[in-house]
Amino acid sequence: MEQFRNIGIIGRLGSSQVLDTIRRLKKFLLDRHLHVILEDTIAEVLPGHGLQTSTRKLLGEVCDLVIVVGGDGSLLGAARALARHNIPVLGINRGNLGFLTDIRPDELEEKVAQVLDGHYLVENRFLLQAEVRRHHEAIGQGDALNDVVLHPGKSTRMIEFEIYIDGQFVCSQKADGLIVATPTGSTAYALSAGGPIMHPKLDAIVIVPMYPHTLSGRPIVVDGNSELKIVVSKDLQIYPQVSCDGQNHFTCAPGDTITVSKKPQKLRLIHPLDHNYYEVCRTKLGWGSRLGSRDD
Repeated sequence: MEQFRNIGIIGRLGSSQVLDTIRRLKKFLLDRHLHVILEDTIAEVLPGHGLQTSTRKLLGEVCDLVIVVGGDGSLLGAARALARHNIPVLGINRGNLGFLTDIRPDELEEKVAQVLDGHYLVENRFLLQAEVRRHHEAIGQGDALNDVVLHPGKSTRMIEFEIYIDGQFVCSQKADGLIVATPTGSTAYALSAGGPIMHPKLDAIVIVPMYPHTLSGRPIVVDGNSELKIVVSKDLQIYPQVSCDGQNHFTCAPGDTITVSKKPQKLRLIHPLDHNYYEVCRTKLGWGSRLGSRDD
């Protein structure tokens, strides 16, 4: 296992709980004589920290490990910036669900110590890359760990579009939109739209229509190396949006083409050794626990 000496810290802004956790984490890492580097935006709200600072982009070049303190949204943003550097990322949950940031604040020292001592699991999670083209010219592009979503934006009107997979026509649809999700994103927006839960180890992409105007519109799971092309109808009266992880957005025009495929670089996500994906689903999604024993 890798030995981590240069530790970067990224935190969600606007939360006093996140700042308290970062202070604890900083003290713990310094007590272990490690070099700690703060992302510059979080450093601005921690006066007197006395640490080296760096932009998020450069953290991937100077760190051996990056720890994200916040919710899954914070880790999504970090993933898009750090995946290209092949740097491991560990999450401490200060959000709501915590599918990706799976260390609780009360177990911070114990679990982070285990990771630093080399006792951890590594998952390689793939990202999607999306590109919008207009008259054969790229006008917008973005990456997503969870999903790429075509939606009507502020409009309440339906979108009409065609779907192609690896150059083959699949169908045309009228719907509120379309979700293209990774296995990581299958427990996010795609799940709310009726998509399947996919284990993170699967090399697959799920295409989930949002309220399609047909009784036969169902999610489709395709090979992870597939290239998806979505063609917005030229007759559309609105300008829909494409959102990557719900954080990066760009506007489409009628006739635009959205291409979605797997990004070459993957996120290296670290978990403690006792990480159990099914336990996470059971806890976060409210699945039933084991049946109690009977005396009769």
